[in-house]
Amino acid sequence: MKSKLLKVLLVFWIVIVGIAYYIILPPINPTSIEFWVFFIPAVFAPLYIIVQLKSFKGGLKQGRAFYPTAILIIMVAIYVIGCVVFSPVFNADKYSKRIEIVNSSFEDDIEEVDFDNLPLLDKASSQKVGDRVVGQIASLVSQFTVSDEYSLINYNNNIVRVTPLEHNGIFKYFANLSGTAGYVVVDCTTGSAKLVETDEGLKYLPSAYFSKDLYRHVRFHYPFDIIGNWSFEIDEQGNPYWVIQTQQFTWVNMKTVVSGVITVNAIDGTTNKYSVSEVPTWIDNVFDADLVINEIDCWGLYRNGFINSKFAQKDVVQTTDGYTYLVKDDDVYMYTGITSIANDESNIGFVLVNLRTHQANYYGVAGAEEYSAMNSAIGKVQEKNYISTFPLLINLNGRPTYLLSLKDDAGLVKMYAFVDVVDYQKVSVSDASLGVKEAANTYIKMMGMDSIHSDKLSTKDIYISNIKQAVIDGNTYYFIVSLENEIYQLKASVNPSIAVFIQQGEVYSVKYYNDGTINIIESIDYPRAIEGDVGV
Repeated sequence: MKSKLLKVLLVFWIVIVGIAYYIILPPINPTSIEFWVFFIPAVFAPLYIIVQLKSFKGGLKQGRAFYPTAILIIMVAIYVIGCVVFSPVFNADKYSKRIEIVNSSFEDDIEEVDFDNLPLLDKASSQKVGDRVVGQIASLVSQFTVSDEYSLINYNNNIVRVTPLEHNGIFKYFANLSGTAGYVVVDCTTGSAKLVETDEGLKYLPSAYFSKDLYRHVRFHYPFDIIGNWSFEIDEQGNPYWVIQTQQFTWVNMKTVVSGVITVNAIDGTTNKYSVSEVPTWIDNVFDADLVINEIDCWGLYRNGFINSKFAQKDVVQTTDGYTYLVKDDDVYMYTGITSIANDESNIGFVLVNLRTHQANYYGVAGAEEYSAMNSAIGKVQEKNYISTFPLLINLNGRPTYLLSLKDDAGLVKMYAFVDVVDYQKVSVSDASLGVKEAANTYIKMMGMDSIHSDKLSTKDIYISNIKQAVIDGNTYYFIVSLENEIYQLKASVNPSIAVFIQQGEVYSVKYYNDGTINIIESIDYPRAIEGDVGV
């Protein structure tokens, strides 16, 4: 009778453990803390109790009753010893080399900024734009929610953020077993957004249930892999995928190393596993930013040994409190500043890390720490109570420069700010409605550098046959029609001493460029006498 009861209890316990595993889904990998958190109470603790009871029954006199406890003590001791042996105390060099950082030249590596391909929208602004697109379609809003993924990728040479539509609760899931409608693409340069609807629907999602739950789907296919960060991406043909990072540990949750990625087709659930060296080029996010920051901090802390990191702290550096993303050479890069361990308000350089290949470059550009630049930009328009995005570091006319967006309480970008990296007191802010190129020109003129359009400027004497004045977003503009019926735009601030006195029938010498729709005047000179060459 007793043996039957034990068998029933055993079957019941196995069922409970199976259900718990189906819900919790820990990796079957002893280097993961999740493995031990699940299997100690589910398997090892019951076994210990059973063995201990049997030992008390038959081996009390022989001392065998203490064997299970002794084994438990030995296992705990092994774990503690391992944590010490594999810690930075004895492995400072290995921790510092988790990421290989190469010294590089800012002027040689960082190309002149291309304002036509720059991620001006951060994640928060992208979310507002993307959510608004879906919010305008009532049938979608009632059934689905927009995921907060908004992964930054390079899609057909455009910098975009992509995010899927998710199920809005279990009842809506059962009502939409064919999947969610599609995904949202936000262009981070232009600010435009669109909903891409898929014919078959996105079925494998974090918000799905049972076998369509993304994590459960991956765990059942790869039960021994430790799963790290994941991101939503699309390939060059627009097919939606989940890119899921796989990790390895030297000891239990110690010294994380990315081993590769698992891709899951969000529509049909097809999976593929790649090592780091085999990752397809369309994937942009293999190494997540938080992990990379930790690796860089280990490099800065332990490169001269563990003892130095605690006492002398010679050449010990750390990352600044923040990071952002850049896109170049068809890849996504993470940018963060490097400052001294003293945590002052200046940077000694910055690091760019390719999030697909793990290639890391250090640029020794000393200057203002990012938050100092942000405060400097906000200070220019402090009465407006704008908030600043984390700055982008760009090469503007060969000079390292911070580019920031200033946003209102609604999250809308109202102004662009340019701040000199070397001297953060040199800052200019411009209305975002004029475009980032005009904001850059305002900054360049303040700095006494050549215009970003200097290679496109043409010089011409124009006879003014008509002129109109308009105020746009608080700025005065003059729209000039020449004798040849060409239209020119002149901002009053280009040269106020001339602009306010311009009259019809006069001749001026101008330097201008064409932005594709109109001729923009960059400089204007006083009228000069011209005989017979204006067709009057």
